[in-house]
Amino acid sequence: MTAFSSPALEADRQMLIELIKSEAVFHGDFTLSSGKKASYYVDMRRLTLDHRAAPAIGRLTAELASEFDGVVAVGGLTLGADPIANAAMHAAAGSDRPLDAFVVRKEPKDHGRGRQIEGAEVEGKRVIVVEDTSTTGQSALKAVEVLRAAGAEVVAVIVIVDRKTGAQAAIEAAGLEWRAAIDLDDLGLAPQ
Repeated sequence: MTAFSSPALEADRQMLIELIKSEAVFHGDFTLSSGKKASYYVDMRRLTLDHRAAPAIGRLTAELASEFDGVVAVGGLTLGADPIANAAMHAAAGSDRPLDAFVVRKEPKDHGRGRQIEGAEVEGKRVIVVEDTSTTGQSALKAVEVLRAAGAEVVAVIVIVDRKTGAQAAIEAAGLEWRAAIDLDDLGLAPQ
């Protein structure tokens, strides 16, 4: 979890925590994208695509990204990263540190220009990978691999909710910085 020094950003974070607790945490038997089993699921797409939460997500992500010099774009593996990257792009648009957004496809397109990365040009640029939640970090690392192959300098991974189940260690082992706006302690949940 990252503490925000700005009262407005901390208010955004607290509002987002309450929305997650009330509308995005589901209890039951779930299989995560990592294949791991869990007794709860944090469905951040309910909020990354919600008009109340998206602006706060954008402001928090843009603020976390501003910690890294020279970063010009954010994005990640489609679909989870897409609304976060767009929200951060809009939040940073009027600032002295604007951000562009990009989308990393799971596979290159088989038509048109055959691109795997859409949006901002990343070759030779400092970029950050974003995710809604992370369990093992594998989705973020797949995006990092594709971005590095395209000549991007990936400097960090930012997640909205850290499940505290190993993703941070995997990201840091890949030589990247890790930032999370919210973690399970904030949500009153235990790691699984």
